[in-house]
Amino acid sequence: PYSCGQCGKSFTCSTSLISHQRTHTGEKPYRCDQCGKSFVASGLLKIHQRTHTGEKPYSCDQCGKSFVTSGQLTSHQRIHTGEKPYICAQCGRSFGQSGQLTSHQRTHTGEKPYSCDQCGKSFGRSGQLTSHQRIHTGEKPYICAQCGRSFGQSGQLTSHQRIHTGEKPYSCDQCGKSFGHSRTLTLHQRIHTGEKPYSCDQCGKSFGQSGQLTSHQIIHTGEKSYSCGQCGKSFGRSGQLTSHQRTHTGEKPYSCVQCGKSFTRSTSLISHQRTHTGEKPYSCDQCGKSFVASGLLKIHQRTHTGEKPYSCDQCGKSFVASGLLKIHQRTHTGEKPYSCAQCGRSFGQSGQLTSHQRIHTGEKPYSCDQCGKSFGHSRTLTLHQRIHTGEKPYSCDQCGKSFGQSGQLTSHQIIHTGEKSYSCGQCGKSFGRSGQLTSHQRTH
Repeated sequence: PYSCGQCGKSFTCSTSLISHQRTHTGEKPYRCDQCGKSFVASGLLKIHQRTHTGEKPYSCDQCGKSFVTSGQLTSHQRIHTGEKPYICAQCGRSFGQSGQLTSHQRTHTGEKPYSCDQCGKSFGRSGQLTSHQRIHTGEKPYICAQCGRSFGQSGQLTSHQRIHTGEKPYSCDQCGKSFGHSRTLTLHQRIHTGEKPYSCDQCGKSFGQSGQLTSHQIIHTGEKSYSCGQCGKSFGRSGQLTSHQRTHTGEKPYSCVQCGKSFTRSTSLISHQRTHTGEKPYSCDQCGKSFVASGLLKIHQRTHTGEKPYSCDQCGKSFVASGLLKIHQRTHTGEKPYSCAQCGRSFGQSGQLTSHQRIHTGEKPYSCDQCGKSFGHSRTLTLHQRIHTGEKPYSCDQCGKSFGQSGQLTSHQIIHTGEKSYSCGQCGKSFGRSGQLTSHQRTH
């Protein structure tokens, strides 16, 4: 019986109408005496004050989780019951909260009512705008009590904390694999279903993740809007910039609980942890070889297709991975950014430094299960094992001769091609292999 004279919205009690009318007038008479934030209703102030006191009076009787408001508890309990009472009239999708339905409906209408006053970007939800604005302000109000790392969103903190606790509450009903948050489970399930809902409107290529589509579209636009303040390098995505900045700070916030090794990215930690568990979830459908990371599978598949998309602009040599191109370019520039703290020797690759350091430590962690001989790195063990197996997987397509190492094949092929792509910058002498050039340069 109580209707708003401005917008016509109706309420069951007069106090609700009074609070609603303040959304039109802008009046917020209830003020928090700790932080100064104001509210249109006393109940909203009371809920807000619990963020200061830490009080969470509403507890779930199934899992014990506590909440600030009874509404949050009701929404949470639907996780246990599976109830989704809010249904989209257009596509039939169901939701556990009315706000989720409202946000979803904007995917049909295209409505984005919340705009950033700094850059003009619009959003379908007020929470998305709030999170976005922190990009401009740099605010990260959510802090991990264990390691002190800060986040711009509460959900990011919750996901991060599972790195410490090891909690993985979301399980795949097809393969049983568990995940730290629901979004990762959804993405994983697309491996089983083959669903790729994100399509590029320029070339038609489809992707399983929106971020993959965004990264792909940069190929067409060339846009790199995120720049490093220290070295000026630009990136297409904010996450790539964040990872890059750690090369300057040396920060490695993701640590393995089994061996203590630290990483700059959470995905690198996940891949590393599989070296302990032995899990290799990404399999090649052509040869059956398995890998710990999807990126490694993608690179491997290029050995079947022959694709080498990364080319050196100085000599034209092509590579299957961008990292290999970067390493190769150092043969032209002479850059050796990785230095040994003990003897000062420098290297062009981080792996070369790691292997070199074992000369000082004497560490040989890789052992042959047939003869017991130990090696400083896994690649040398693999090559050694071919002595026992007789395997020679690298064959010359011109004469059919086989080799146990790819480098032996490359050296052999120079007999047929006569190619000498490595030139000395001082005297101009050319060589067929980079190692020959390196040895020669020492004469100067």
